Amino acid sequence: MSARILVVDDILPNVKLLEAKLNSEYYDVITATSGEEALKKIKEESPDLVLLDIMMPGMDGFEVCRRIKEDHDTSHIPVVMVTALTDSNDKVRGLEVGADDFLSKPVNDTALMARVRSLVRLKMTVDEWRARESTASNLGVTDKQLTVMDEPSDNARILVVEDQEFEADKISDTLHRDNDNVIPVDSGMNAMEYVSQHEFDLLIVSLNLKNEDGLRLCSHLRSNERTRAVPILMVATEEDIDRVARGLEIGAHDYILRPVDRNELLARARTQVRRKRFQERLRDTYEDSLSMALKDSLTGLYNRRYFDAHITKMLANHKESKKNLGILFLDIDHFKRVNDVHGHNVGDEVLKIFAQRLKDNLRSFDLVVRLGGEEFVVILPDTSENMAQFIAERLRIAICDEPIKCSVEEGALTISTSIGGAIVKPGEHNVQQILDRADQALFDAKNGGRNCVVFENVGNITINKSAPAKDAAPTKDKDDTEEKTAPE
Repeated sequence: MSARILVVDDILPNVKLLEAKLNSEYYDVITATSGEEALKKIKEESPDLVLLDIMMPGMDGFEVCRRIKEDHDTSHIPVVMVTALTDSNDKVRGLEVGADDFLSKPVNDTALMARVRSLVRLKMTVDEWRARESTASNLGVTDKQLTVMDEPSDNARILVVEDQEFEADKISDTLHRDNDNVIPVDSGMNAMEYVSQHEFDLLIVSLNLKNEDGLRLCSHLRSNERTRAVPILMVATEEDIDRVARGLEIGAHDYILRPVDRNELLARARTQVRRKRFQERLRDTYEDSLSMALKDSLTGLYNRRYFDAHITKMLANHKESKKNLGILFLDIDHFKRVNDVHGHNVGDEVLKIFAQRLKDNLRSFDLVVRLGGEEFVVILPDTSENMAQFIAERLRIAICDEPIKCSVEEGALTISTSIGGAIVKPGEHNVQQILDRADQALFDAKNGGRNCVVFENVGNITINKSAPAKDAAPTKDKDDTEEKTAPE
């Protein structure tokens, strides 16, 4: 996973050490040696993560973090404080001004890399929701610009999985300070039963359960549809650091080491609750405000109006972040034949299932749009050419390999799609020109026999092409072979 990381420390050897470690994992590293320089580079370079020293002359790390988190444009950037300070009060202070984690020097490499990967994944998801909220603001739907720190952290519903009664009581008593509704359970089975019936703002899981694997429970909670988006805070010992790293890899959000410091626990819980509520607010604002105006009523996908506003914002963001953007242009092969032979009701059924299969086979931060008729566009943020090709071929296979159930005598139709792709590099771009590039690749895919993927400057990348459907239209349809232009 590529990411740009800002390392801030006034001691050059410390900077070089962290830079070398991160470069070895293929991260793009930028550096700063003061708080003022760090804030300037955050504005200029748009990092995905900040590793911030606390003890610096002039503006210390606490003040730098506070300013980052108070600015609407930067509050979503994860901040990890890296310091030699060992006083728990300093750790709590850092968390209270908005830091996402606190690592002590000398930094444990396993913990560092696991935390970096975890927070970068989180930021990618939040970035997409912020971009969509920004699109809503541009369209005049909403003008709210709150930050993570504006979200309330009290009155949360929290599930605690801990089989040591003393520890469970200590955690519950601490969380009651924020008037949280705390439900303690002593086993994974009880935990899964509760999450199947209730909604939670935070899940606290002990990795030291006596009769079961707490890490496996974290995996189950992360894969469960009801708890997939609920933050998980792991409780572990110093000896569990490798298991903690594994937990962060599989989707847990944070951890605290025993003996549990009450103030640190409260600060970490507040951070996770705020972050969850911030992301929910972004999602709810976007969904509630834009659904009717900016979604296609048949498929539930975004429509052309939303696409025009959103792609402009995405191009601006990717110019600043210096990352590639993938564009896929798709249409349904011989779709006119489906409507002519089976009627528009069947055509609508095909469109709805086609759209659902696209959504099911994309990443959470990708965007799929129905431009009109049987034409669709997919936007792939921060995507290499190889990844874009892999996603495109996965979409093609998802469409053609399983017949679409619909109201025909046979019970289903085998449908295929042709896909044209282009990679947009950072820079100044015209939206219509980008569409035309992907559309030309789609035109080449249609001329190349359909049911294939063609990328600009690469050609046909399809390896194993399924046979045409029995119900498909004849080899050539006039409406399918005419030169295409991007839809109006």
